[in-house]
Amino acid sequence: MEYYELHPVTPQLRFINKAVEALEDGGVVIYPTDTVYGIGCDIFNKAALERVYTIKHEAGTKLFSFICSDLKDISRYAKVSDYAYKAMKKLLPGPYTFVLPAAREVPKKLWTKRNTVGIRIPNNPIALTLVKELGRPIVSTSVTSRKGELLYDPFEIRAIFNFQVDLMLAAGALNGEPSSIVDLSGDEPEIIREGSGDISMFIK
Repeated sequence: MEYYELHPVTPQLRFINKAVEALEDGGVVIYPTDTVYGIGCDIFNKAALERVYTIKHEAGTKLFSFICSDLKDISRYAKVSDYAYKAMKKLLPGPYTFVLPAAREVPKKLWTKRNTVGIRIPNNPIALTLVKELGRPIVSTSVTSRKGELLYDPFEIRAIFNFQVDLMLAAGALNGEPSSIVDLSGDEPEIIREGSGDISMFIK
């Protein structure tokens, strides 16, 4: 595994471009978000997506969310109502995953049975620059141990995943909790998971 330490606020573009090259070659990378470290790949690369399932010890039934670069980007990969747009504009970038009706451009592997997808725009310059430079969304699933415990220390992550992923962008230890998940695909917002991020605007 290639390993690069980046400045968390002003990340070195040359290191991010190394990750972009890996993703374009069908690689799997680890990167920081505004909550925890994530494992990701290009959502359009089927082989890379299968590798992520294998690394996460999932049978292919778990649904992964993915990162977009901005609200305009989200509208390419999901159907966004006026209400959803206003809510996301107020909260993003931030520690939220929003469930929205899937657009045809998204691979069916990432669709739920209700034809929805989970999308993130994390408030993290490394993750956002990575997606912008790639020009396509990347999978976002938390880095965990075999027992499903979140891993925050980049050195521990490196030791565990050294032979499983192609590259890691490190930015120090993270101590967040997973993103809040809010379903905006229906007529009323539904809170799927309360995590990082204030969700009071969705509670009546």
